[in-house]
Amino acid sequence: MTNTTTAGDAPPAVVARLSRLDQFLPLWIGLAMAAGLLLGRLIPGLDTALEAVKIGGISLPIALGLLIMMYPVLAKVRYDRFDTVTGDRRLLLSSLLLNWVLGPALMFALAWIFLADHAEYRTGLIIVGLARCIAMVIIWNDLARGDREAAAVLVALNSVFQVLAFGLLGWFYLSALPDWLNLSGARLEVSGWDIAVNVLIFLGIPLLAGYLTRHLGERAKGRTWYESRFLPTIGPVTLYGLLFTIVILFALQGDAITSQPWDVALIAVPLLVYFAVMWAGSFALGRAIGLNYERTTTLAFTAAGNNFELAIAVAIGTFGVTSGQALAGVVGPLIEVPALVALVYVSLALRRRLFPRQCPAPPQPRSPRSASTPTATRKALMPNDKPSVLFVCVHNAGRSQMAAGWLRHLAGHAVEVRSAGSAPAGTINPAAVEAMREVGIDITGQKPTLLEYDTVEASDIVITMGCGDACPVFPGKRYEDWKLEDPAGKGIAAVRPIRDEIKARIEHLLAGLIPTN
Repeated sequence: MTNTTTAGDAPPAVVARLSRLDQFLPLWIGLAMAAGLLLGRLIPGLDTALEAVKIGGISLPIALGLLIMMYPVLAKVRYDRFDTVTGDRRLLLSSLLLNWVLGPALMFALAWIFLADHAEYRTGLIIVGLARCIAMVIIWNDLARGDREAAAVLVALNSVFQVLAFGLLGWFYLSALPDWLNLSGARLEVSGWDIAVNVLIFLGIPLLAGYLTRHLGERAKGRTWYESRFLPTIGPVTLYGLLFTIVILFALQGDAITSQPWDVALIAVPLLVYFAVMWAGSFALGRAIGLNYERTTTLAFTAAGNNFELAIAVAIGTFGVTSGQALAGVVGPLIEVPALVALVYVSLALRRRLFPRQCPAPPQPRSPRSASTPTATRKALMPNDKPSVLFVCVHNAGRSQMAAGWLRHLAGHAVEVRSAGSAPAGTINPAAVEAMREVGIDITGQKPTLLEYDTVEASDIVITMGCGDACPVFPGKRYEDWKLEDPAGKGIAAVRPIRDEIKARIEHLLAGLIPTN
């Protein structure tokens, strides 16, 4: 039986392919926030216990959660591709402009527009705007299928500027600019060394760990093992770390948030406006200057996110733990987490609409009524002249290779054919090679290939043959799951029926792709 689904057009089917944690991510985050708030409200002295030991001015449990959360994502980064990011001046210059010129200026304006009569909250909000994100943005970027390498480079760039510019910008937006505009200001005394320690801990440690893990893992076991076996194993740790961090973060400030709901709502309004305007404006800028979807997404999330850990630490250290400035810093993640989770889904939805060449509209089987006008049907189904099909199985040594061989043979140059495996073997199954040779198709020149996001992303139709959840799901793709017997370990007599069943399926697939005369 063939199960067909189109990501974006049939959400329940696509969601079913994701892990349980990914399927209900907004729910888990909401529950984590609620659990943290309740723990902070119901357990006396919990905040004091959690704050007893600090690293870089941050509670030890939060510090551990952040490190655990960031490590798996940074272990996925292809560090050998950094040169492709550092050479992209459009991306780098746009990021610097958004993060260090427009972002702080926008937060300053919103703070004065919405909190003109609330000096403490206004100051706290401006501090949040000065603290550019170096941690959780990596998670949002990864969930939205952004460019991991670009995210790592931009976060590192933000870290350098954070050390150099945070104190200067604090003086400018809290003292100098208000004086020039005849507004009431405030003084902000910040240690550059404390900021450097903060950056070193929360970016330097997981970045170094991720780099060493990839370097040593690939050297010991090879890239195939590292990306197909090791990374899927540690992947869920990211979201576990995220949920743990959220619980602890909100437990620390649960009493402050729940005891002043109207003040929280007052602070939340400009924050919501800020996240929406910064993300949308950055996304629009990325598309306007010609960035692809991945880098546009990375630009948007790195510009919209803020380093609330640093903002809270600075506000508490300068104005006190019970100050309005500290409360404004605490409300930051309360609004940022759900807002940026929602923007992850917005980003994925916009991908198909705004980047049609990178995320083609999925082809659909022709109905009997439309079969009478094949040319019109063909144009409606495929926005490009040449559809692309990807066959995926575990080892890319048998079923997917035979399917790719049949499609190349029957479609000629009318279809672009790809195949890959979630754990590719060293060579193609000899029985599969012999079975295809019997029908005049030579697949000896093919090699098992590792399944990568880029391959799925470039394909219109993805046909899986037992690779489980290893195949990533993208909006705008048509997915089919062919239930075929695995030819591994079988002789030629047992492989022939599998070969013939694959041929029948390929012929049926072609009937919906290429019009017949």
